[in-house]
Amino acid sequence: MSVNTANAYGRITVTDEAIAQIAGQAALECYGIVDLVSKKLSDSLADLMKKKRASRGVKVITSGGRIIIDLYVIIKYGVSIDAVAQSLRRSVKYATEKFTGMVVDAVNVNVAGVRV
Repeated sequence: MSVNTANAYGRITVTDEAIAQIAGQAALECYGIVDLVSKKLSDSLADLMKKKRASRGVKVITSGGRIIIDLYVIIKYGVSIDAVAQSLRRSVKYATEKFTGMVVDAVNVNVAGVRV
């Protein structure tokens, strides 16, 4: 699916993949985030064959003009998981809202692992 909006100049459509790339890039720039991981094993095997995508580990659900983002991350060992998750939520929400001009309802952070 995609998010649509209209203004005086015309109609704008932003795909879920574009939103996922922006959210993934914003997530990778956050302190304490080591990597994004796929939720399913089959996705992980497919990613081994491809080059790295910024949208790996990001699931976007769009409903009307609203956006829900699920992130699957690996966090650096020794950092506060709660602090990193809060920072990640704020950063991804800000970057996505700035990029799309739409409202992000939720950013769900799923910690898949911890790396040294």
